[in-house]
Amino acid sequence: MMDLFSFDQPQRLAIAEGAMLLGGRALRHEEALLAALDTVVAAAPFRHMVTPGGFTMSVAMSNCGRVGWVTDKGGYRYTSEDPQTGQPWPEMPAVFAALASEVAEEAGFQGFEPDACLINRYEPGAKMSLHQDKDERDFSNPIVSVSLGLPATFQFGGLSRSDKPRKLPLQHGDVMVWGGPARLAFHGILPLKEGQHARLGRNRINLTFRKA
Repeated sequence: MMDLFSFDQPQRLAIAEGAMLLGGRALRHEEALLAALDTVVAAAPFRHMVTPGGFTMSVAMSNCGRVGWVTDKGGYRYTSEDPQTGQPWPEMPAVFAALASEVAEEAGFQGFEPDACLINRYEPGAKMSLHQDKDERDFSNPIVSVSLGLPATFQFGGLSRSDKPRKLPLQHGDVMVWGGPARLAFHGILPLKEGQHARLGRNRINLTFRKA
């Protein structure tokens, strides 16, 4: 797949009205993204959060930005401080914010300025069940999702959980953007397959940018 396009001309695939896959779009910023990622997780280490139902998530998480998304027995929400350290979440790196704004504009969403970046780390076997991103105050802003590391199968469905999702292979550097009529689409990640990435080892990292 990666041989079919250049870094400057990423493959664009319309998934649904308001949803687009930009294949390899993040590769031109790879080194800066990975360096910034190391800085963020050094300040706010990955941790396995607990759902309101008491289940420990298979995906490890961290955050950066003005607020960060958390889950515990008290519910799903955004907080200005890392509950693990009591300190503000790390500032969102400039390369993160710039990439999110650029790709949102390329997908047709002007003026996107994320204030939250949820960082998910998947190891083989980890998954994310179908869900909607609906803890934000305003759904007029899109979601930007950047894939790094091991490949994954992304499920993108409709506005009802019962809608059959489309299965999309995501590779290192791919970016998904969805908003408008697709903003509340159900989506998730199938269990990650075993593998070894040249830069990130047995890990897939997902950067999810939102305007909380």
